[in-house]
Amino acid sequence: MLTAAHWARNNERAAGKEFARESRAQIEGRDRINGKALMRLLIAEDDKALGLFLSRGLEADGHRVHLAYDGAAAVEAFRQEMPDLTILDLNMPVKDGEQVLDEIRLMDQNLPVLVLTGRQEVETRVRCLDHGADDLMTKPFSLHELRARVRALLRRKRETRLQLRAGDLELDRLEHTAHRAGRLIVLTNKEFALLEHLMLNRGECVSRVDLLDSVWNMEPTQTTNIVDVYVNYLRRKLEDPPPGRVIRTVRGHGYMVPPESELSASETAVAPLDATIAASPAETALIPPAIAR
Repeated sequence: MLTAAHWARNNERAAGKEFARESRAQIEGRDRINGKALMRLLIAEDDKALGLFLSRGLEADGHRVHLAYDGAAAVEAFRQEMPDLTILDLNMPVKDGEQVLDEIRLMDQNLPVLVLTGRQEVETRVRCLDHGADDLMTKPFSLHELRARVRALLRRKRETRLQLRAGDLELDRLEHTAHRAGRLIVLTNKEFALLEHLMLNRGECVSRVDLLDSVWNMEPTQTTNIVDVYVNYLRRKLEDPPPGRVIRTVRGHGYMVPPESELSASETAVAPLDATIAASPAETALIPPAIAR
């Protein structure tokens, strides 16, 4: 019987070296061409070689992947990230996979969980499914099949977390489209990611520091007003002038998309939107060239 690490290396060779060769820039470029949104995945796998192998394969599909190597780290990562899908190995240190699954389901009962296990007994598989797992694969398995199951689980949850709504604003995270009052709003990748993060945290104030880290992967110590500039871009396209009804300014803290109860039942009619509004020279000058759109 191959160890998990040996098995992962053999699978990697069998699958070819396309994942190793494909750089982050190529992945992001392909995603822009295909018009697909990036999904946030959590992989909880104690075998680092296998975890990195799975991460590389799923990143090649355009997903953002967070790796956790023990059960406690997996629970904390789930709490912080609230990923669109979790891939959970049962044989985890600190907290075993079944305990992690129980704690995940206490936090959220809808986000899909795909369990990986080397255990062959039927009782374990039945117990995991009864405790809230959406799917289960036994090791060894095909990466090709795992990627297909991930796609199927994401499609199945489309109506819960993959389509976000706030009043007459709709965001489709799979098709990477935004509509307001039925009208298509064309957004850049960063504009989409910013709006997505705000809508995923609807009803909560999201700080500029959090947005810098989550959307731009920037350290909060860096001096920039890029968050405010991009909020301004979004407001212009959404016709949502400051202080904002859809994107509300929380002075001294950040921004938030308010809960449905705080949005007026009667939405103001939205005029035809110019989805290709360009930034003014003054706005563009505020953004460091390395992190501009």
